[in-house]
Amino acid sequence: MTTTTATQTILNVSGLNVYYGESHILRNVDLHIPAGEMVCLIGRNGVGKTTFLKTIIGLLNQRSGSIEYDGTMLQDQAPYQRARHGIGYVSQGRDIIPRITVRENLLLGMESLPGGIAKNRHIDPIVFELFPILEQFLNRRGGDLSGGQQQQLAIARALLGKPKLLLLDEPTEGIQPSIILDIENAVQRIIKETGISVLLVEQHLQFVKQSSFYYAMQRGGIVSSGPTSSLSDSVIEEFLTV
Repeated sequence: MTTTTATQTILNVSGLNVYYGESHILRNVDLHIPAGEMVCLIGRNGVGKTTFLKTIIGLLNQRSGSIEYDGTMLQDQAPYQRARHGIGYVSQGRDIIPRITVRENLLLGMESLPGGIAKNRHIDPIVFELFPILEQFLNRRGGDLSGGQQQQLAIARALLGKPKLLLLDEPTEGIQPSIILDIENAVQRIIKETGISVLLVEQHLQFVKQSSFYYAMQRGGIVSSGPTSSLSDSVIEEFLTV
């Protein structure tokens, strides 16, 4: 495991506190992601994992603490600025636009690039190498795809924004096993071939074990962390069993 020092990490989160109104959701969260690696955030439903991701991308405001991404402090950065800095996000609900085509959904991923969609119309072939079904369905409406195909589309769209850090929120939820394997393989290839760092929120144990390091969240705080190879049966039962 790479030592998580400031010069070697893409994301450093320290003492993060987030509230919904007066409800304290995230409590003094510390989390660090080494450049070019995948880190997994695990925990049962409702403990604050999605809140954490939404805070990283600027959809939610922090009350205190710091978020440093690639040497830049993000506290005053709007979501579109964070995207332009190279943070990609695939939400739990995928958020593809159902009434436009696969091609149009993919083009939206390049809005964060310099010049936006107006100057970026070329879809990088790597997304079709990773997810061949998308090339076959370019003219099909996004809403006509299966759940697994929509998830592949959402990841491909995020990749077209050329992120340095990719946040994935439950990418295997509700997806058939064959496509889960395709997504796992694609993410591993993305990391290996592009050097993109990944923060994965996931319940699927096989996928979790492909990460280098894990953090376990409970009641909005980090209660366990370490190399994923050291995940014990007791930790798995406590934080991954529904």
